[in-house]
Amino acid sequence: MEEVKRGSKPDFVLSDDEILRFGTRLCVPNDEDLRRELLEEAHCSKFAIHPGGTKMYKDLRQLLVVKAEHQRPAGSLQPLAIPEWKWEHITMDFVIGLPEP
Repeated sequence: MEEVKRGSKPDFVLSDDEILRFGTRLCVPNDEDLRRELLEEAHCSKFAIHPGGTKMYKDLRQLLVVKAEHQRPAGSLQPLAIPEWKWEHITMDFVIGLPEP
């Protein structure tokens, strides 16, 4: 802090109310409880600085449209070989296009 006050760290600015900034970024002390509280507030508040995945998904959904005619037809299902040892093969099935309930 003394180096910042002396001006030997020009990228850092200390405001009158003792808030340390690096450019436009706020510098947070290395205090785990304070950091956890700030992150929780930033992610959970309705005034959040980080809107989370739901808003991001909705924003991207408006911009991204995948037309059916640009998709390759799905192939037929292929049986998997029986593995000789556990965890030898790991697979994942993606189920899409299910009817609405």
